[in-house]
Amino acid sequence: MDAYGHVNNAVFVRYLEEARINFLFRPEKDFQQGSVVARHEIDYKRQLVHRHHPVDIELWVSEIRAASFTITYEVKDDDLVYVRASTVVVPFDFEAQRPRRLTGEEREFLREYTDDADEGEAVAA
Repeated sequence: MDAYGHVNNAVFVRYLEEARINFLFRPEKDFQQGSVVARHEIDYKRQLVHRHHPVDIELWVSEIRAASFTITYEVKDDDLVYVRASTVVVPFDFEAQRPRRLTGEEREFLREYTDDADEGEAVAA
């Protein structure tokens, strides 16, 4: 909470990070080969005042490219949206210290959560 009594903008970046990590690094599917954030874009729609119960974060994959993908989020309560955001994630080879292409397995996993997939779904974090 900041001096104005609402959740500070930097805290929302942490919320998005927690949701993204929970999505990408699940026991059954993960990006063990590594990835880095290339870009965040955040639209603050309304203030979120400090409280003791959590907000919902829904996320889905809105774009898949050869060497990056975009995750889109909504931080909300029911239909009340506080933040809409997106993050461009780049698969990264930490040993070589350079970006890498998505593997077939990673691409298949991400496709399950695209906003235009027939059986895709949003993930609640």
